Amino acid sequence: MVKEGFHPNAYLTHVKNVNRGLAARTKILNTLEKASGDGKAVGAQAGLSYGVAMHHLKLLAQNGIVDHRGHRPCTWSLTGKGQKRLLSSS
Repeated sequence: MVKEGFHPNAYLTHVKNVNRGLAARTKILNTLEKASGDGKAVGAQAGLSYGVAMHHLKLLAQNGIVDHRGHRPCTWSLTGKGQKRLLSSS
C-alpha cells in the first residue's frame, strides 16, 4: 500500500513549499473536497486557526485552485483546476 503524502494541488509555484505549508494546504483541500464553506468553518474542520486558513486559502486562490463567492463571510470552494490524484486500483 502506498502512503499518500501531500495533496497534489498543495504545491504552489510562487511560494516556498515547506512541509508545514503543504500540510496546512492539504488539510484545507481535503476539507473543501467534502464541502465548501466560509474561512472560519474550513479552518475549524481542518484543525487550523482562522488566520492560517485564510492565508492558505488566499495563496490557493492566487493559483486558481480555489475561489470564493459572496461577501463576508464568503464561501470558498474548489475550482477543479490543478493536478488530480492518482488512485490505485488495488
